[in-house]
Amino acid sequence: MSPIKVLLVEDSPIALTILQKILATSPEITVVGTASNGIDALELIPKLKPNVICTDLQMAKMDGLEFTKQVMAKYPKPILIVSNSVQQSDTENIFELLQAGAVDVFPKPVGGQATEYEQVKQKLLNKIKILSGVSVFTKPLKDHNHSSRTTNPGLTQTTICFPSSANLSSQIRVITIGASTGGPQALAKLLKPLPSDFPVPIICTQHISEGFLSGLVSWLGRECKLTVKITERGEIPTPGTVYFAPERHHLEIDTQGKFFYLDQPPVDGHRPSVTVTFKAVARHYSRGAVGILLTGMGKDGAEGTKAIADVGGLTIVQDESTCVVFGMPKEAIALGAAQHILPLSEITPFLLKKIF
Repeated sequence: MSPIKVLLVEDSPIALTILQKILATSPEITVVGTASNGIDALELIPKLKPNVICTDLQMAKMDGLEFTKQVMAKYPKPILIVSNSVQQSDTENIFELLQAGAVDVFPKPVGGQATEYEQVKQKLLNKIKILSGVSVFTKPLKDHNHSSRTTNPGLTQTTICFPSSANLSSQIRVITIGASTGGPQALAKLLKPLPSDFPVPIICTQHISEGFLSGLVSWLGRECKLTVKITERGEIPTPGTVYFAPERHHLEIDTQGKFFYLDQPPVDGHRPSVTVTFKAVARHYSRGAVGILLTGMGKDGAEGTKAIADVGGLTIVQDESTCVVFGMPKEAIALGAAQHILPLSEITPFLLKKIF
């Protein structure tokens, strides 16, 4: 197998040297070029044809955000932002970059010392390997300044008219969503059109690096009309609210319909696990449950989607053409758990037809 070709875009000579040394330790990765700003890097992409681009955010001439926009418009490639400006507290930076088309972020060690980089070396290498297998889509520059941001023609914003909640004809009582790689962007697309008085609660499980969940919740809260929060123990899900499973815990529902946390081992490699929450929703809500499995690597959520289908609930998985990683949905399809396989842009309109 050919090594993963990486283009490094970094204006600090010290950081660039450290990154080159780290990547050189993996026989699966080769650095095919370097640049100190986005303008120079753009010229290199068609010549070097990298599989993955690692770029800093704060750079002269053209910073990492504008560079990301330009890359996704002209030469779509998986982009990993490696920067001091994507720490846990840098919510605005992180999710603006993800909206621009970056796949993931990697915070540089605060001290910037080689010994600190050594401690996170394996995590960085793993992220690059994961990114080498993801799908990215052309994102026209005009979309970044337009209220309807898209990652490909299949992800356009849909204008939806809502009937009065008094006209509800569905027995749907809850929606639960699972996502991993590419999930934040997909969740924003699904949730943004929904009204503040949406008639059922939404329970989400998103695989995300530890420490970044609160930032995701804050960002989604600004992007959509619904209340978005991290679940609290003993809370009962209420309509018009989006609940996120907490970090480091599985999210369960007791016989009274209240949330509680489980500290059991990871399921399918994850804690919180999509499957754990989906199964809890299936047990409590039965036919009143809707399970939506979005883009992501691995198989978490597949068994949970089947559990919802088995009790008579409604199941939807994102199709391959709009997934960043067609892993979790593919596994659900293989189990026969996916009743509907839809492009991301069609999921919310389809769901609303079922509810109203």
